Amino acid sequence: MNQTISIEPQLAQLCPSLKLGVIECQVKVSTDNEALWKEIDAFISEVAPQLTAEDIRNKKTISSSKDGYRKVGKDPNRYRLSAESLLRRIMNGKGLYKINNVVDLLNLVSIQSGFSIGGYNADKIVGNIRMGLGQADEAYQGIGRGDLNIENLPVFRDDIGAFGSATSDSLRTQIDLDCQNFLMVFFSYQGEASLEESMSFAEELLKKYADAKAVKTTVV
Repeated sequence: MNQTISIEPQLAQLCPSLKLGVIECQVKVSTDNEALWKEIDAFISEVAPQLTAEDIRNKKTISSSKDGYRKVGKDPNRYRLSAESLLRRIMNGKGLYKINNVVDLLNLVSIQSGFSIGGYNADKIVGNIRMGLGQADEAYQGIGRGDLNIENLPVFRDDIGAFGSATSDSLRTQIDLDCQNFLMVFFSYQGEASLEESMSFAEELLKKYADAKAVKTTVV
């Protein structure tokens, strides 16, 4: 990936603790990975029985992200962060969706860490990446959500338009079986706290379950 990633000044000023943990790599996408799902099921079996709504709300990675949404004028309960949505599914006994090995391992890192994480097909991103606030009536097709109102929502844009947020990734850059170059971004509203540990776990899973090569990590 030749793109650079930056946070626009307006968003950086509103959310000075915002950091992006970035992993770029080449991957092999497959529909299923039995060993990965054994690891996912084992983790869910361990945490689900005692998980409560209060636990999820009070998890620092989630509470700081919800505060970040409030600072930019977006209701975090209406535009729920993806990590919170995944943990609430687990709490309610619904488990995780089974998508493909790359998305599934991303979701495992998210429920383990509480970080909302974006996953993108880097080959579908055109030009450099800027993170800023969504505009009124700006087009955005969320995966499984249809048209999403991204006004004031922190979003990624490239030369084509908006394509990623901590609430929902977009159809345009979604991870499918043709994806070869993967971009994974952790949204942290608590600075670099816990980022390195969670990114290391993600890198380990990518190598183990998606044959990741040419892995590059950075914090923006």
